[in-house]
Amino acid sequence: MKDYTIIIEKTATGYSAYVPDLPGCITVGDTVEETKQHMKEAIDLYIDTLKAQGKPLPEAITLSDKISV
Repeated sequence: MKDYTIIIEKTATGYSAYVPDLPGCITVGDTVEETKQHMKEAIDLYIDTLKAQGKPLPEAITLSDKISV
């Protein structure tokens, strides 16, 4: 199991999210929790697709943190 960093952004109609280490793996939701659930499903599908194609899984190299200013 790998832990991939996800980025969640507020939009005009809800939230969107993407995984920097999985190009094209994106989703949306009405709430943060819904978006996180959709992102889990999107990551699972992304990984299943790579495995079915015999491709390696990308490394989880992106880190995130917050800085107070």
